[in-house]
Amino acid sequence: MRILTGLQPSGTLHIGNYFGAMEPAVQLQDKGDAFYFLADYHAMTSMSDATTLRENVQNLAIDFLACGLDPEKATIFRQSDVSAVTELSWILSTVCPMGLLERCHSYKDKIAKGLDANHALFAYPVLMAADILLYDANVVPVGKDQKQHLEVTRDLAIKINDRFGEDTLVVPEAMIKENTAIVPGIDGQKMSKSYGNTIPLVGGKKALRKLIMKIVTDSTPVEDPKPTDNSNVIALYKLFADEAAVQQMIEEHQAGGFGYGHFKQQLFDAYYDHFEHVRTKREELENNLDYVNEVLAKGAEKATAEATKVIDRVRKAVGLR
Repeated sequence: MRILTGLQPSGTLHIGNYFGAMEPAVQLQDKGDAFYFLADYHAMTSMSDATTLRENVQNLAIDFLACGLDPEKATIFRQSDVSAVTELSWILSTVCPMGLLERCHSYKDKIAKGLDANHALFAYPVLMAADILLYDANVVPVGKDQKQHLEVTRDLAIKINDRFGEDTLVVPEAMIKENTAIVPGIDGQKMSKSYGNTIPLVGGKKALRKLIMKIVTDSTPVEDPKPTDNSNVIALYKLFADEAAVQQMIEEHQAGGFGYGHFKQQLFDAYYDHFEHVRTKREELENNLDYVNEVLAKGAEKATAEATKVIDRVRKAVGLR
């Protein structure tokens, strides 16, 4: 089974990214032949600074490795290191109806958030389809918000196969992450860089503790019982603590006599301990960038070899060779 997924190098990794994408991706490296790409072409739709893009790509590679990706089990590479992806994107564009892209909600959402209405943003799902189809991926793990783009990928693969031969492209299946936790930010909304409410994976201990202490709570006095429904602190604590510890926190909320600072400190301790191994590994990798670059180079070599098989097959099918 060939598994493929990509992450955008959009900045500092936060715990929402970790539980929603990074941790599931690392777990999947034991389930099949896993290919993970750093989507630097996609990042260009919202990022125009070259230095920032390079730094973000390097940091995402470090994060992947620090969080447990094993280069002996999985292939990790820069999207832009495999040039065939843009060629396949063009070929797919020749069978892609405009209406298919006009119905994609992601484009409308991003325009509503103020991004420029350019061709790259509009054609984003076609490049995403090329990302997947170029490696004969059988399974693509996606969140519910990306399900529509996977459906576009399947539609385009079927159109190519109908027109040029049924064995031209592998039609992938979606692996929908139904139970992915919605991680709340410090303000209670879904954690997102666009909301400015994120908790990063790593950083200085004092700065991270200060951030945790900013989590929004109500004004219930220390001596009174605290509400447990829709509690940001409890929701975050569940990510890091075992069932018994969570139950104890709930009971202490209900009993009264404990202030929110007490509960936030418990959350901070559990959160900080949870990512201790990530911080340690990340520091090692930051001091050994030659290794990180070597991993990416080897990944690009393997990805290119697989992509070449597919693009050669497609070129022949469509008449370019």
